[in-house]
Amino acid sequence: MRVLLVEDDAGIAESVRDGLRRHQFDVEVTDRGQRALELGPAVDVVLLDLGLPDIDGVDVCRQLRAVSDVPIIVVTARDDELDRVVGLEVGADDYVVKPFGMRELIARIRAVSRRSARATSGDDDRRVMHVGELTVDPRTRRVTVSGREIELTPKEFDLLSALAAEPETVLRREDLLEQVWDMNWFGSTKTLDVHVASLRKKLGDPGWIETVRGVGFRAVAVE
Repeated sequence: MRVLLVEDDAGIAESVRDGLRRHQFDVEVTDRGQRALELGPAVDVVLLDLGLPDIDGVDVCRQLRAVSDVPIIVVTARDDELDRVVGLEVGADDYVVKPFGMRELIARIRAVSRRSARATSGDDDRRVMHVGELTVDPRTRRVTVSGREIELTPKEFDLLSALAAEPETVLRREDLLEQVWDMNWFGSTKTLDVHVASLRKKLGDPGWIETVRGVGFRAVAVE
């Protein structure tokens, strides 16, 4: 698997590169956003730091997503929720906060890669789903609310699809993480919360996704 590591801290870049290579990943390293835009479409996964010397990582993510569906994992020291939401809204598939363990990083790389491969091969359930005026079409990966199309990132679409497939049914946090991120989660569940927050904002009404405290989430038709 070809991985592009975009990191301006030489020490971190060397450590992550060596760790990934020990697990048989083919790793290309750059500390420049412009170089990331050139190389990104040709690799399997991009690990993207937000603090780059030439172009802000958020802008790199936005521009890369406009021309490629390559999975993007933001790897950064910025732990503010707003930064996470912004990164995911412009197209990142996942968000890892430094410091992180190599085991977690590799698990996330493999998870986003599997999800991307399944979406590309058309293995998604092809049934069009309806939750009130909310429509989710896995065939075209389009979402509409009252006929208005909503632009979602790949991971946001996968999460909404999982919820819409079982409207009014509470899905446990652990089940959503395993289904959408395709892994048995062993770390923080902030990624799920950030994606839910982003979805609520894009859908225009937080009522579409209801939180069941201590359990998980469910899709609910907004009247």
